[in-house]
Amino acid sequence: MRKQGYAATSVDEICAVAGVTKGAFFHHFESKEALGVAAAEGWTERARPMFELAPHNRLDDPLDRLLGHIDFRLAMLDGPTEDYTCFVGTMVQEAYATSDRIRTACEASINAYCEALAPDIQAAIDVYGAPNDVTAIGLAQHVQSVLQGAFVLAKTTNDPAIARGTVTHLKRYVRMLFGSGGAA
Repeated sequence: MRKQGYAATSVDEICAVAGVTKGAFFHHFESKEALGVAAAEGWTERARPMFELAPHNRLDDPLDRLLGHIDFRLAMLDGPTEDYTCFVGTMVQEAYATSDRIRTACEASINAYCEALAPDIQAAIDVYGAPNDVTAIGLAQHVQSVLQGAFVLAKTTNDPAIARGTVTHLKRYVRMLFGSGGAA
């Protein structure tokens, strides 16, 4: 699904790659849509430890943690496009109008990412200040939007270079938003 998309991936292809029969598939999932929902939920749970255990989380300064997170995401932008793009971001682009269940599962996954990033952003706002209309969740959603957009741009060229440039601009924006605070 990450390589060719949700709609273009058949249950037969899923079964072949997973090494299971179609009967086994339908024993566990009522439909491909049910698999999509489970996959979105699983994506969130598999990604959570990777983000929680990243070295930047041990930095004392909240802005350094936020900038370190952006650097962490920047370092991921390498290799085949399907290896670094967001599974739920890709799936929701296709299924948002045809499957409310998948859209909702993808929304929950993306919101979990934003909610995990928001405490460091709020702490950076508390330490460095920010314009009155900047909220922690709003900036977290902006970070997620830039990352998702960077992934889409990388798909247009089949090259992560454009995504790296976009994420570098994000880091520059965050630094300007908070003055030149942070050591990272």
